[in-house]
Amino acid sequence: MEQEVEQKHLFSNKDLRKLLIPLMVEQLLNSMMGMVDSVMVSNVGDAAISAVSLVDSINVLVIQLLTALATGGTIVCSQYLGRKDKEGSNRAARQVLLATSAISILMTVFCLAFCHPLLRLVFGQVEADVMEASVTYFYVTALSFPFIALFDVGGAFFRAERNSRYPMTISVISNLMNIAGNALLIFVFHWGVFGAALSTLVSRIFCAVVIMYSLRKPKQIIVISQYHKIRPDFHLIKKVLAVGIPSGIENGMFQFGKLAIQSSVSTLGTTAIAAQAITTILENLNGIAAIGIGIGLTTIVGQCMGAGRKDEAVYYIKKLMIYAEIALILSCLVVYIIARPVTVIAGMEPESADMCIYMIGWITIIKPVIWNGAFIPAYGLRAAGDVKYSMIVSALSMWFCRVALCRALIQYFGFGPMAVWIGMFVDWTIRSILFIHRFRGDKWDKHKVI
Repeated sequence: MEQEVEQKHLFSNKDLRKLLIPLMVEQLLNSMMGMVDSVMVSNVGDAAISAVSLVDSINVLVIQLLTALATGGTIVCSQYLGRKDKEGSNRAARQVLLATSAISILMTVFCLAFCHPLLRLVFGQVEADVMEASVTYFYVTALSFPFIALFDVGGAFFRAERNSRYPMTISVISNLMNIAGNALLIFVFHWGVFGAALSTLVSRIFCAVVIMYSLRKPKQIIVISQYHKIRPDFHLIKKVLAVGIPSGIENGMFQFGKLAIQSSVSTLGTTAIAAQAITTILENLNGIAAIGIGIGLTTIVGQCMGAGRKDEAVYYIKKLMIYAEIALILSCLVVYIIARPVTVIAGMEPESADMCIYMIGWITIIKPVIWNGAFIPAYGLRAAGDVKYSMIVSALSMWFCRVALCRALIQYFGFGPMAVWIGMFVDWTIRSILFIHRFRGDKWDKHKVI
């Protein structure tokens, strides 16, 4: 009987496991490796970890914009694959690769050309040693943007054809390379922040080279070779950008909001910056498995909508929300348990460590209650083409709740970095209410992607 029920759906339970588990593992390991990376850098000193944290705020903005473009490509390719149009999916993939590569190169050139003024604009007057380390880290990591773009789009193509295991494998190897490189360059050669940045650059180059080489092989559905012969097809690029640009704006506004918040935190001193940096890493870690489920939902809903099976899209959004909630509760508990040891390993000052533990405690209590509805349904809405609603809600809730409230609590009411998380809790709550209301309505599935 169970076998008969599964056959009625586009994805069996086995298909879901094969798609989601590697995505969850990949996201979890990426976050854990990022935490290990930060712990290594923190041993160089508070100025080093503060610099990496501040620059990564900008880097994450760029990465999120590139990821949004790759997501647009995933949705378009998935919908073509849902209607069994292999040729259309391959055409779209080539245009995604072309557009994302061009945009990432322009981003690198811009960041290298305006490094100093950009850092001063975002962070204001920070301590001299922090700014010096920030410039070094930013110069090197900016060179990696095109390689991030190549891996993002390549991984998106494999996931669109339900193969999330291969990008996971490349990512795991890359992260291990990064950690080994950090250990060598920081602790053996004593290159500090420059060593951490160089190790990151090398690992990202590795990812891009391997994934691009793998796309040349004819055994998968999406095959890209003879890159020099790819020419722009503006009709297809428009379809991809119609999904990718609103998602990019949404992610961009989200990161700009975080930068605005970070500029307020940076006025609180090195102790607060260090505490906020480690707390952010731990908070990313306790939600990363659920984010992996959301990324998988993009492929699932995209194929359902491409196949004209809207009822199944609803079914999978509900089902994966349950999966995400279970993953969220478990990961929040685990992160809370390891939080104190992490602050010890990181060599944090007692005041910074206590501040970090206090914030993680509140996150552990509140996040499982409101985070799921604020994010998981939105992945499904975007995959169906309802990207403008998601963009508007996310941008407004970010600026009016998280940013404005945080800055007011810090500047006018004397709150410390906990103000960041109070604003975030309010933001999650409002997003959750609005996205669940949208999902229960009848407008989100009326959009046309292809």
